[in-house]
Amino acid sequence: MYRSILNEQETEHAIKLIKDTFQINLATALHLRRVTAPLFVKSGLGLNDNLSGTEHPVSFVIKSTGECAEIVHSLAKWKRVKLGEMQAQPGYGLYTDMNAIRAEETLDELHSLYVDQWDWCCVIRPEERTMKTLQRFVKLIYQAIKNTEYIVSEHYAEIHPILPDDITLFSSEELLQRYPNLSSKDRENKICQEYGAVFITSIGGKLSNGERHDLRAPDYDDWRLNGDILVWYEPLGCVVELSSMGIRVNADSLHSQLMIEGHLDWEKRMYQQMVLNNQLPSTIGGGIGQSRLCMILLHKLHIGEIQVSIWPDEMIEDCQNRGINLLR
Repeated sequence: MYRSILNEQETEHAIKLIKDTFQINLATALHLRRVTAPLFVKSGLGLNDNLSGTEHPVSFVIKSTGECAEIVHSLAKWKRVKLGEMQAQPGYGLYTDMNAIRAEETLDELHSLYVDQWDWCCVIRPEERTMKTLQRFVKLIYQAIKNTEYIVSEHYAEIHPILPDDITLFSSEELLQRYPNLSSKDRENKICQEYGAVFITSIGGKLSNGERHDLRAPDYDDWRLNGDILVWYEPLGCVVELSSMGIRVNADSLHSQLMIEGHLDWEKRMYQQMVLNNQLPSTIGGGIGQSRLCMILLHKLHIGEIQVSIWPDEMIEDCQNRGINLLR
């Protein structure tokens, strides 16, 4: 039976240690300033993250104004607007604690109704919208993760580092050519099991076989210049996505991707109009899962050992039978 290395009280202390340590490491590496973020935004402005483009946000009517608001999925677009308001210069950015509800999520050891992540965004020059820039940020973020893992191992003698020293980069097309007979998810598992930590680039557009590696909304990441940080997690025998990130769309890539998806009507929305009229800075940004990072660094088997959420009765019973203590 599974036995957690840390008990519940020790786990709570360790969660704080990880969160405090990592955000300092991240802010220092990327030159980020912390800001306060919204839990909800007005509907219809195009500010909410559409994720894969199919999810529906939790929404409600504001009694005082009669307007409709929706819980954020993430802050991909809001951050860029905020940086424009701050008049942040290239090489500097922001980060924030993002809390969200994703009501359509399929619940398992890694997926919860409640999402908590560090949302970050940094201003870059238009000429820096390149794969080289994306790779540089990926390596800085991964090093911040590794530094945090080391601090955890220094505080808790029974917890040893398990992540590889370096992260390896592959494009989604390279994975297809390498494993042409596997599904995209199986390709991720195969490459992560071999390398331990990988960054898969260029997610959203169609590959040479006419399929997509994964879905991405067309109006925040440039599909040519984005990707996911994935690690192999042996205790669960699967890939864990720690971060999704990318260089944000400019006017050309936004129009092109909206046309591909048949969503040119989105161009009438406030945020999309700001991008098309070059009213926002060029940026790179993403989200890093707080509970997932804590889960990996503390060698837990279920994200519910890190955060309080709602789980199906059969999952709660199964966890109890396996010695997994879900926080409540």
